Amino acid sequence: MSNVEQAVFDPKNMPFRRLGNSGLRVPLFSLGGWLTLGGTVVGDPVKEIIKTAWENGINMFDTAEGYAQGKSEEEMGRVIRELNLPRHELVITTKLFWGQGKSPNAGGLSRKHIIEGTQASLKRMQLDYVDVIFAHRPDVTVPVEEIVRAFNYVIEQGWAFYWATSEWSAQQLEEAHHVATKLNLIAPIAEQCQHHMFHRERPEKEYQPLYSKYGMGTTTWSSLASGLLTGKYNNGIPEGSRFAQHSEFFKNTVAELQKPEGQEKIRKVRELTKLAEELGTTTAALALAWVARNPNTSTVILGATSPEQVTENLKAIEVLPKLTPEVLEKIEAILQNKPEAPNLYSRPTLDTFGRPAY
Repeated sequence: MSNVEQAVFDPKNMPFRRLGNSGLRVPLFSLGGWLTLGGTVVGDPVKEIIKTAWENGINMFDTAEGYAQGKSEEEMGRVIRELNLPRHELVITTKLFWGQGKSPNAGGLSRKHIIEGTQASLKRMQLDYVDVIFAHRPDVTVPVEEIVRAFNYVIEQGWAFYWATSEWSAQQLEEAHHVATKLNLIAPIAEQCQHHMFHRERPEKEYQPLYSKYGMGTTTWSSLASGLLTGKYNNGIPEGSRFAQHSEFFKNTVAELQKPEGQEKIRKVRELTKLAEELGTTTAALALAWVARNPNTSTVILGATSPEQVTENLKAIEVLPKLTPEVLEKIEAILQNKPEAPNLYSRPTLDTFGRPAY
């Protein structure tokens, strides 16, 4: 038990949205532990990062059983206790798939691992429940009905309130909804997908029917393209950067930057930097605000290695009102990668003020 007086949450100027079609409200910007918390950042610095996030209106924290071999969950749980953050004010999410150990059943989405993995995650975090439990990847070796039933069991036990997915295809998500509807079970409420200015096809096109049909929302990761959209890689790989600290993990990404396509991305980042300067902000804040501006985004997950990085990225909130139609057009002119709309085969367009057809 912490001797620290229980913290009181103040949302400050943080906007809140519903997580998908659920009643759960989440901050537009949340904090995640991938590659950082429990990995490259341990001990007191983790506490300072989470404390800074909390004090700036972030009450949603995302982790996974596979982040730093479970150390991310341990560190996050430890800090929540040490800061004496009130559990009812928090939205805690974790993810299952990669597992711990080498047993054939130690990972994946079998009923066995979903149930045992949930129990193990709660034990590492020393929590009674999480708010949302994610299927960290699809498992094509397991029947979808087994997956849906297992996550519903977890919810029925009170170990989680909702379940969701991460990097599932639209077809896999549609099947999960179909099974849930057929069996009168709870369907996934959100999808944790990669979404940034250079990765748009899946979140902006493939998932579009799911937003309309099920009210699905996204919890986006890597919205700065692992730092590429901060401009820090415009002139090489700086020491201490994510690409440098995780050189083996990102070796293919770094190699791609040396190719013509990668150099074109860097040219676009330089153009985005000029636009950000015109708006009186940073390239990172502009890129984060652009993802947050999408109405299907429930929350943008931030990564941070220092408290200062948290506050710097939250400047994106100030950028949101500046993303006028004219500014968005300028961004599209720079990116030149907007997903193509469905082929209407010469059908006349509908009234723009009516309900969209797709």
